Amino acid sequence: MAELMDGARKLGWVLLNCSVRFVFMLINNLVAIPSYCLYLILLQPLRMWDSPTFWHVEGIMFKWMLAMVSSWGWVAGYTVTEWGDDVRPISEDEAMVIVNHQATGDVCTLMMCLQDKGTVVRKMMWLMDHVFKYTNFGLVSLIHGDFFIRQGKAHRDKQLIYLKDHLDRYYQNRDRKWIVLFPEGGFLRKRRETSQSFAKKNSLPHLTHVTLPRLGATQVILKTLGAQQENGSVSSESGPPSQSGNKRKGLQWVVDVTIAYPKARPMDIQTWIFGYRPPTVTHVHYRVYPIKEVPVDTEPLTDWLYQRFVEKEDLLAHFYATGSFPPAKGQKEIPSREMTLDPVWLCFIQSLAFASGYMWYRVLQYLYCCVF
Repeated sequence: MAELMDGARKLGWVLLNCSVRFVFMLINNLVAIPSYCLYLILLQPLRMWDSPTFWHVEGIMFKWMLAMVSSWGWVAGYTVTEWGDDVRPISEDEAMVIVNHQATGDVCTLMMCLQDKGTVVRKMMWLMDHVFKYTNFGLVSLIHGDFFIRQGKAHRDKQLIYLKDHLDRYYQNRDRKWIVLFPEGGFLRKRRETSQSFAKKNSLPHLTHVTLPRLGATQVILKTLGAQQENGSVSSESGPPSQSGNKRKGLQWVVDVTIAYPKARPMDIQTWIFGYRPPTVTHVHYRVYPIKEVPVDTEPLTDWLYQRFVEKEDLLAHFYATGSFPPAKGQKEIPSREMTLDPVWLCFIQSLAFASGYMWYRVLQYLYCCVF
C-alpha cells in the first residue's frame, strides 16, 4: 500500500510538472513569436534603408528565440557536455555543419550548445525537414531564411534546385556564416532498415547507430558556397562581396558533429516541452576539417561522406560501451567540457519576451479601440 501511494505521489508530481511547463511554454510562444514578428514589421523601413543592419538586429532576436528554447531544457536539467575539437576559434568563419539525426531533440540540443559560440546562432542557416515549417517555431525559421526540404525520391531533384536558388538568394544577402544539415535525410529509427538493406546490396559498411548519408544537399552547398579547385576540392580563398563590401572567403571548414544520448535513448521535442525525463546529459562531439580537404566531385565526395559516418558509427559504439568518446589518433585522452548557459541572461531574455508581449498587446488594443 505504501509503495502504491508513493508511486501515485510521483505520478502526480510528474503530471503537475508537465502541466505547469506546458502552460508556461504555451504562453512563452504566444508572447515571444508574435513579438518577434511585430518588431520585424516595425523595422521594415530599416530593411529598405539599411538591409545589413536590419538582418543584424533580426539575428540578435533570432538568437534570443533559440535561447528561450534552450532554457526549456536547461530548467529541466537537460545539459550538454562537449568533446573533441574546440569550434569557438572558427565561429566567425564560414562553415558547413553535418550532424547525425536521431530525433527532434537533436535540433534543441544544437540550439543549446551553439549559444556560446560567438555569432554562430544569429548568422546560421538551418536545413530541416519541411514538417518543422508547421511547428510553433516554423514561422520564425521561415522569416530568418532557413530552408525546409521535402524528403523522398519524388521531390529530391526539385528540392536540390530549390536549395541552390535559396542559397543564391539568401545566404550571402543575409550575411550567413554557418549552415547546418542532417545528411542522413531522416531520423535514425525510420531510415536504419532501409540504409542497412542498401548497404548490403552495394557492399557498403553495415551501420547501426547512424545511417548512410545522402549526397545531394551536401554537394549543392559545397558547389554553391565554395569555389572549386582543379583537384576537385573547395577553395576558401575567393567569393563575392559581403553586405559590408568586403570580399567573402567562402566556406572554410566542415564541422562534423556527433550527438550521443545516454543508453542510446534519443530525446524528442516533447521531452523538452514536458520535462518528464530525469535530468540528462547529452554528449556532443566535434571534429573540424579544412574545406580544402573536402572533394566536390560526386564519387570522391560520396566516399568522403561515407567515411565520416563510419567514423560516427565508431564514435557512438565506443560511447555507448564506455560512456565517453575515444581520443583521436596520437592522443592519450580526449578533453571534455560542460557547456553552460548564464541563468541571469536567460531570465533577462524571458523577461524581455513577456514585457514585449504585454507592450504589443497594449499597442494592438489601443489601435483596435481607435479604429472601432
